[in-house]
Amino acid sequence: MLTQLSNLKNYRIIRALFVLVCLILGVSAHTLAQNQNKKKSAFTSRLLNVAGTTNETFRYNSTLTNGKPFTQNYSLSAKLPAGWQVIFRAEGVSVTALQVDSNATKDITIEITCPATTKPDTYKIPVQAISSADTLTLDLEAVVRGSYGLEITTPTGRLSDQIVAGGSKEILLEVKNTGTLPLNTLELSSQLPTKWETSFSPSNIEQLQPGQKADVKVTLKVPDKTIAGDYVSKMIVRTSNHETTAEASIRITVKTSILSGWIGILIILAAAGLIYYLIRKYGRR
Repeated sequence: MLTQLSNLKNYRIIRALFVLVCLILGVSAHTLAQNQNKKKSAFTSRLLNVAGTTNETFRYNSTLTNGKPFTQNYSLSAKLPAGWQVIFRAEGVSVTALQVDSNATKDITIEITCPATTKPDTYKIPVQAISSADTLTLDLEAVVRGSYGLEITTPTGRLSDQIVAGGSKEILLEVKNTGTLPLNTLELSSQLPTKWETSFSPSNIEQLQPGQKADVKVTLKVPDKTIAGDYVSKMIVRTSNHETTAEASIRITVKTSILSGWIGILIILAAAGLIYYLIRKYGRR
């Protein structure tokens, strides 16, 4: 009998210990799961180094994480070189501050632009997200390769000319690379009044090095019976991959030919003579 009681007591003790161990293990597992799910405050970006030209936007896709047990408001800022600009976008909207819930993340697109005169180099750009409890820094780099620049004008800078209706005119254009990077495969085109025609010689330029110029001759043809007056012809040059484009608007004054003028005068005189003859013949009746 005593042996049975002793065994029963030992069984209860073992069972109690077993339940206690299970409770301890359960609490530990729950705590571990919570710690694993808990996020740490951070400001990260998929790309830290972006290369481009001064004509392009340096774009970084970043993520802001709030690891605190409460909602936070983060103000966004960037330390930029003089003349540079930055835009922060969240869900496609430009923002300067952002609210992030506890243990949540927000995607932020950082868009940085630089002046056209920026020298080729690697520029470090510290970006910060600051709240009452966090100061998070993201160190970005913008590698500026140079700039694309293009200009089309005339050698004298004069953007006006005259032409007789029904005739043609040769105009000399000058195309110049005003950037710091080479330009390849430049194509020439025009926007003209209805039925006007142009032809370019050459019609494309294979390459222009920085600072280099190229002369282009354009032949402009105006249809007969074009009404005298001022018209605008637009000359356009662009690279084949649309890196850059330039245009020049040339004012063309159309005049009637001398022959057309004399014909008009003769018609007027003939009409006046006919009227005079009719008056003399029928006016007395």
